[in-house]
Parts: sequence; structure tokens; C-alpha cells
Amino acid sequence: MLKSPKGTLMRSALAGAALLVCLAVAKVQAEPSKSFGLGRPATVEEIQAWNIDVRPDGQGLPKGKGNPAKGEAIFAAKCAICHGDFGEGVDRWPVLAGGGDTLKSEDPVKTVGSYWPYLSTAYDYIYRAMPYGNAQTLKPDEVYSIIAYILLMNDVIEDEQFELSNENFTAVRLPNEKNFIDDLRPDTPTLKQAEPCMKDCKTDVKVTRRAQVLDVTPKNEDETAGRGAID
Repeated sequence: MLKSPKGTLMRSALAGAALLVCLAVAKVQAEPSKSFGLGRPATVEEIQAWNIDVRPDGQGLPKGKGNPAKGEAIFAAKCAICHGDFGEGVDRWPVLAGGGDTLKSEDPVKTVGSYWPYLSTAYDYIYRAMPYGNAQTLKPDEVYSIIAYILLMNDVIEDEQFELSNENFTAVRLPNEKNFIDDLRPDTPTLKQAEPCMKDCKTDVKVTRRAQVLDVTPKNEDETAGRGAID
């Protein structure tokens, strides 16, 4: 059966048009995205103001240094009103020191010394969010000094003149670090889980413990006891 020249030309034209569309799409995808003419690129200073996170490997730590003796004075002036002079906590504000060997007890005390795995968490949080109500007013040297004082209160260091700096920061290890593991799920299971029971699992239920109040923000005098807490 013979094909009409007209049909052949039409199919050739469609094929050519499709090829041009594919080439155009490939060109657009290859070119970097263009600006819409809105806003402006962030300055180096603006990026640095946001880029303040600190990692356990020390990345993000600013240059600075401090010791417990200096940290004690700064802590007393800017931190003790909530955390107590020795990190014991005031009212419901968090306790920062003590609690060693309590994690397996019925009433664990989770502090920087007893529970936290990495010292970088202390720097990141204090520099980012403290003092309460006046965040990001501390200089790097002040933060290093405060953390050195917290280490002294937790008996992680013993020398009041120990100088903590960005150079030796990652060498300080907290006591509970070894009890934290990387959670690689779902790629690598870390815990063996038995098949869940779906029928006739328990004949009776016995309450062995009751949850404690978990919130740490002190209530106002006119608030009712326990309001806003998780019981």
C-alpha cells in the first residue's frame, strides 16, 4: 500500500516539532534558574548571624576561651536567678549540676553532667537562647566561661583555672556519652522487636509507676497548682 506524500510530510513536521520541544526543555533544564527580580542576595553578615549552630565535632565553634573562675561571676549575674548559684535549679527551672548515678533510679536527675552526651549542646543552646529573655547577648568568651563553670559544678573538671577554648573543646567528654547510640533506622535496625500481641495479651493491668510533672516553667502565684503540666 502506498503512503501519500502529504501524510509523510505531516508526520515529518510533527516529529521535527517534537524534537524542537525536547531540545528547548533540555536547554531550560540545563540553564540555572533565573531570578524573579524579587529581594536581594543575603549578605555575608546576615548569613553569619543565622549560622550559629555548633556540632559535636566542633564545627561552628567561634574563637574564644574562658575558665570556671570567670564563669562563676557571669553565672551568678546572669544565670543563677533561675538555675541557682550552683546549678541546683530554682523553683521549677532546670537543674544543671548533680544527678550522677541516678539515671537508673526511679527518679533520675538529668543534668549536663549526668545525662547530656555532648558538650556542644551546651554551647549551642546557651549562645543561642540564654540568658532567658535576653538571648544572644553573651560573647563567646562569656559562653566558654559559663560552660567551664558548669563542668566544674559537675566534677567533669577539677581545676578552677582550667581554660576551655575552641581548640580543646572537643577533647572534653561528658560521662554519659557512651550510653547514646546512633539511630540508623530504617536502614539498619538497632533493636530487635518481637511480633506484637494482638489478642488475649493481658488478663490484668497493674500500675507500677506514675508520670511526674514534666514542665519546668514556674507557675504564677494566681495560677492553680499543676496547670499546664503533664501528669
